[in-house]
Amino acid sequence: MRRALLFAAAVAAAPLLSSAPVTAQEARSTADFTAPAQTFGRVSFDARSLMIDGKRLVIWSSEMHPFRLPSPELWRDILQKMKASGFNTVAFYFDWGYHSPKQGVYDFTGIRDLDRLLRMSAEEGLYVIVRPGPYANAELTRGGFPGWLVNQRAPSRTDSPEYLAAADEWLTQVNAIIARHQINGDGRGNQGSVILYQIENELAATTPAHRRYMDHLYAKARADGINVPIFHNDQGRNGYWTPEDSPVDKVVPGPVDLYAFDGYPGGTCTVQGRTTRGAAAPDWGFYGPGGAKGGASASPATPGFMAEIGGGWFDYWGSNGGYECNAVQRGERFQRVFYGVNLANGISLQSIYVGFGGTSWGWLAAPVVFTSYDYGAAISETRELRPKAEEMKQLAGLIASVPDLAGMVPAGVPAISSPNIQVYHNRSPETDARFLLVTHKPSNGQTNDQFTVTADLPDGRYVMPMTLNGFDAKWLVAGVDLAGQRLVYSTSELQAVLPASRHDVLLMYGRAGEPGETVLRFAAQPDITVLEGDVRSTFDAASGDLKLDYEHVGLSRVRISGGGRPDLLLLIGEEKEAARFWRQGDVLVRGPALLRHAGTERGRLLLTGDTRESTPLELWSAAPASSVRWNGAVVATRATASGSLEALTPLAGPAAFALPVLSDWRVAPESPEARLEFDDHDWQTIDNRAYASNTLRPDGQPNMLMDAYGFHEGDVWYRGRFEGGPEAETINLFYGAGGAGMAQVFLDGVFVGQHELPSGIPRPITTGVAAFDLPEAARTPGPHVVSVMVRNNGHNWNLDANDFHKEARGLVSVSVAPRVGPGFAVPISWKIQGRAGGEDFADTLRGVPNNGGLFGERHGWHLPEFKDGDWRPGMVGEPLQPGVTWYRTRFDLDVPAGQDASIGLAFGDTDTPRSDRAYRVLIFVNGWHMGQFIANVGPQRVFSLPEHILNHRGRNSIALVVSTDGAPGNVLEDVRLVTLRNVRGGVDVTTRAQAQ
Repeated sequence: MRRALLFAAAVAAAPLLSSAPVTAQEARSTADFTAPAQTFGRVSFDARSLMIDGKRLVIWSSEMHPFRLPSPELWRDILQKMKASGFNTVAFYFDWGYHSPKQGVYDFTGIRDLDRLLRMSAEEGLYVIVRPGPYANAELTRGGFPGWLVNQRAPSRTDSPEYLAAADEWLTQVNAIIARHQINGDGRGNQGSVILYQIENELAATTPAHRRYMDHLYAKARADGINVPIFHNDQGRNGYWTPEDSPVDKVVPGPVDLYAFDGYPGGTCTVQGRTTRGAAAPDWGFYGPGGAKGGASASPATPGFMAEIGGGWFDYWGSNGGYECNAVQRGERFQRVFYGVNLANGISLQSIYVGFGGTSWGWLAAPVVFTSYDYGAAISETRELRPKAEEMKQLAGLIASVPDLAGMVPAGVPAISSPNIQVYHNRSPETDARFLLVTHKPSNGQTNDQFTVTADLPDGRYVMPMTLNGFDAKWLVAGVDLAGQRLVYSTSELQAVLPASRHDVLLMYGRAGEPGETVLRFAAQPDITVLEGDVRSTFDAASGDLKLDYEHVGLSRVRISGGGRPDLLLLIGEEKEAARFWRQGDVLVRGPALLRHAGTERGRLLLTGDTRESTPLELWSAAPASSVRWNGAVVATRATASGSLEALTPLAGPAAFALPVLSDWRVAPESPEARLEFDDHDWQTIDNRAYASNTLRPDGQPNMLMDAYGFHEGDVWYRGRFEGGPEAETINLFYGAGGAGMAQVFLDGVFVGQHELPSGIPRPITTGVAAFDLPEAARTPGPHVVSVMVRNNGHNWNLDANDFHKEARGLVSVSVAPRVGPGFAVPISWKIQGRAGGEDFADTLRGVPNNGGLFGERHGWHLPEFKDGDWRPGMVGEPLQPGVTWYRTRFDLDVPAGQDASIGLAFGDTDTPRSDRAYRVLIFVNGWHMGQFIANVGPQRVFSLPEHILNHRGRNSIALVVSTDGAPGNVLEDVRLVTLRNVRGGVDVTTRAQAQ
């Protein structure tokens, strides 16, 4: 995805990134937006939109990362929430390194089961965009490259034969899975819902070597049976890797079928957690420079496609905690303005990055980010639908309700009575349906305005009174046929259209307290019955227009009968009231916190969903229902004057439950590697093997990098032997450890010191030099052992295709030497140990990210079955030795059946992002490494523990690995379980066998 440092530069550098406000535009002919359709089986596209089975679609997509939710049952929960929020498509990055611990070895089982993921997506009725790499970025360590690729000396993301051979290994494996789930099928009887395939991500390098690389990836995908359209995601709207036949100057053509780009406009959240408002929404299509050439001026023959549009932003080590800020900054109103302007500009394929962020558990994270990847997304890390999800649902309702919106083009220019307002006026060439997006001018304006919009619409010229208060945007629909009705125009926004059993239903909404006006056309005067609310009506017999005037207060209900059209129920709600409605299939439901599914079986209406509290239930159905069931239980209902069924009693909310106090801690010291007598005979010897890193090292030094010895994640230990003498006064270490990484140094079992790399915002400091005075004992003749533990908090990404992921991790060089003078460095012989087994580790259940090379990890201290009976009793807050100390305890949970709770682990004062205590904790839950807490860096103090990792109805174990310099006060703070979310409902989760 796009990075903060690169976005501003790209905007400044590329003329295609202009965000000029809408000015008077001449109406363009439909011919300006035509191009021959290109067909790939059931998927096709032209200049205006994608089509499935010949039907135009707006692709309204949301991204999630299966690797950031290591509970496959909960993948379905996220997919259902995306579908319920109105998305018709889901996008997936795949992480090459997550599946490949060693060259030639691939694992797609358990939490890595991509077959299961893609099958679930089709079952939930979602199209799929796959983004398998080879390079992802996504704030992943190495950008998603496997650890073993760091040792490859050939340049990555080029046509280097060695790199291409490695990439082909991965692509052969993952493409075979993807091919089985394509919407076109794979020719072997398999079929799914994959509609688009990305061959590379944000490759801004465009040399001949990179062009040959892209050619190879395209040919490889086709050879592996990929038969859907292929695209690349441009790092900003630069025109890199457009289809070959693009007539636009200054673009870089490449082997793709569709041009796609990403963008993260709309301001940022500062490291202090404050919101800064950015520029107006860019016109990246019809209404921007080059817009007359088509929906995406870099590629006129293909539809506008944003493979990533910012749905939040990641947060940094050392910030004050920005996820809630991002939830607001790219929250309510941002969607309406920015995503709305994209739609109005012909961006008919949009994918929100991200809809659900999840958790960078284990050692997944790149150096810049900490454990939580909440992102401020519409679905939080705890799987809660944020208020911004309601706004996305309402936008999605418009897209689903009016198919004419797909493939729209600019129409005539309306007249606006206020200079503070602009209107994007589009139409469907097939039906002449109209879509008017009303925003401020510029769109980030915040004034309160009352004005009129005068437009020539399909049913005549109309003057529409409007209100736009503050940062906002509104979609007006006009001249469209909906459920047998003719909507002339409405200043309310359309959310749902339902052909129902007693009468059709239209759901419209507006901002609370603001006036609205809806005009419908009839052959004769209809009968109007106001069932609820204050709605006034007038009928113009000459035109056949029925005008309804009202204010958006609560929920108004109007029944309209006769007039030559089918009966209609018009629901007009204020925005928050309309957000309580859910449309699933042929059912419209009002009330619950979530409607997951709606279906019928032998006349029974079967609903599933969630409630946060005791909740009324009302529903409209396209077919008569003899009975209603909610989550399997019969719901007694009665018919209403509105043609709905209403539950006689509210749906039950969740029951409260208690969480245990974490106590009975067992404690054991670690770091035996520091002792002089420690047996390291089976450790690897540091030697002069090939050096692939781009980090310069002093002449004559052996290759000390952890990756060279098969250790790619987490902690690694070094033991060096030297002969003591007068020269052994200081030790100097040059090391790489990622963001907020650290090194601890011991001499003959005595703690020498600790060094921490600064977190650095927005780019962390990932390598550093540490210098310590050695104890007097080092100058004693005879053998001595210096032991160094390096914590690697992730490898760099490789966004700029410069092999940045090959920067050193672990020790680069070490010298033991005099403080001053011409003395010489003391010779040292080294050994190294990381994760048990290195690339051949045994814990395939948890896989690549889970473990580093601590002694306790190598000996299973983190596992639930480990016997800690001989450890001493201990307590939180007690003084700790320098180095590493383990805490273990067990506890039982009893979350009520039929409830979905999110439970977290909290440290100390959660109202502050960091403390003055310098210590860090690795968190293991039932053997799963679910996060790293760094007290003095922050900002994360609460860690989400998803069900299926955490046993909600039974026994659990927690192991906390505390690292400290042993200074007074640098001790473990209060540790407790907290309930982060609790609903009645959820999906079925099978408890993992905790003893594995």
